[in-house]
Amino acid sequence: MKIFTTLFLLLAQCSMVFAQDRLADIAPIDRKLRAIDSISLIHISGKESATDLQAPAAGLYPTWDNEYARTYDVKLPSEYKIDLRDFHMPCDSRMVTSHYGYRRSFRRQHYGTDIKVFVGDTIRAAFSGKVRVAAFERKGYGNYVIIRHPNGLETVYGHMSRNLVKPNQIVKAGEVIGLGGNTGRSTGSHLHFETRFLGQFINPEKLFDFEAQDVKGDFYLFHSNGRGTMLASNNIVGGEEEMDEETAQALMAKEAESEAFQQKKIQQMRAKPRTHIHKVKSGETLSSIARKRGTTIDKLCRMNGIKRTSVLRPGQILKYS
Repeated sequence: MKIFTTLFLLLAQCSMVFAQDRLADIAPIDRKLRAIDSISLIHISGKESATDLQAPAAGLYPTWDNEYARTYDVKLPSEYKIDLRDFHMPCDSRMVTSHYGYRRSFRRQHYGTDIKVFVGDTIRAAFSGKVRVAAFERKGYGNYVIIRHPNGLETVYGHMSRNLVKPNQIVKAGEVIGLGGNTGRSTGSHLHFETRFLGQFINPEKLFDFEAQDVKGDFYLFHSNGRGTMLASNNIVGGEEEMDEETAQALMAKEAESEAFQQKKIQQMRAKPRTHIHKVKSGETLSSIARKRGTTIDKLCRMNGIKRTSVLRPGQILKYS
């Protein structure tokens, strides 16, 4: 009986050791399988990301081509949330030299923000996306690049000395796309930077804080009337934004008031006749100035409060129209 019991215990111990050995052998296989699953998930998510970049914002834009387009034949959504979280500043410079809006000196609208850069400075993609246009425009943007992004934006980078990307090339946020320059219609080296949504211009300074080198919020809520609201991630409840109605109304009213004021100023400037002046040179007379400027002596006298017999001084300023 004792011999039988001893043999039984020995067999049980051997079985336990064998079982432990088998578990030890299986454990690395489980770890390998988990590693393989993780790699598969990474590849799957990478393919989804690549699909978004191959056809960025395909649900918004009706076409894809490599030509400059100012507008798109599509109805604007009443509201659209633009995700700004995956961003990179287009350049390291913090100096804005010309803001978005009406340029009084040129008597035309400026649709972007000019940032001071030097020739050869690095210019980067603001968001991941696909290059739609990489071209040269002698009387406009010079060397310029347009990128369409999955978040719905198109960004424009102008006056570069060199484009370093080609049409249909996929780029990641922060990837180098060109070098700063002074090409096209430019009066000094700088980056002309535009942000657009379905052809609608958005003031880049509403989205980007160039001095702080950051975006102004996680999301920008675009409204079809041209206005927009900046949103932070903590405003999101259940995936949607919630904002105090009174605050939202106040923001919209303030922005509308500002835009109305700007439009009024533009209309006033357009309505106001432009004054032309002539600087008197030595030996000139009212008669010679009138002939040169295509006017009459009487009109010169009336506009400048002088008489036909008045003596003109070199350097004197005369209005002639």
